[in-house]
Amino acid sequence: MWGNEKERSSKSNGASVDTLIGRQTELQGDIRFSGGLHIDGTVKGKIMADSDKNATLSVSESGRIEGDVRVPNLVLNGVIEGDVHATQRITLSANARVNGDVYYKIIEMNSGALVNGQLVHESADQMEALTHENAVSEPHKSSLSAAPEREAESV
Repeated sequence: MWGNEKERSSKSNGASVDTLIGRQTELQGDIRFSGGLHIDGTVKGKIMADSDKNATLSVSESGRIEGDVRVPNLVLNGVIEGDVHATQRITLSANARVNGDVYYKIIEMNSGALVNGQLVHESADQMEALTHENAVSEPHKSSLSAAPEREAESV
């Protein structure tokens, strides 16, 4: 509908766009999504991806988000007023503007991109803790360490 499949896939680094918020659209409220979300307009609210680790948010040069963002993958060429948590990868293109802290695992930042806030690298363990509500308890750890012993006995 909006170009061929190859054109749509290249918009967000290989991820398809399932939802499009147009340039003339202003949306107020929180958004939860899976798959690909592309923003050309304005969103006033939080944006969160469901448990889909391949979910990708792309924000064009005309796109603007006023609220926190918590997604696995982000391709930004517009403006975010709020903290950004990218649990997998964030790409800041030349026109990207972030007024808030950026928490990332992998970051690609092009010349011209601007971050007014802290860049905070988080390890895989820290990112996993962010995506799970319950912390791993001590008894659970001991049951995990017992698993290799059971394997050795059965061999």
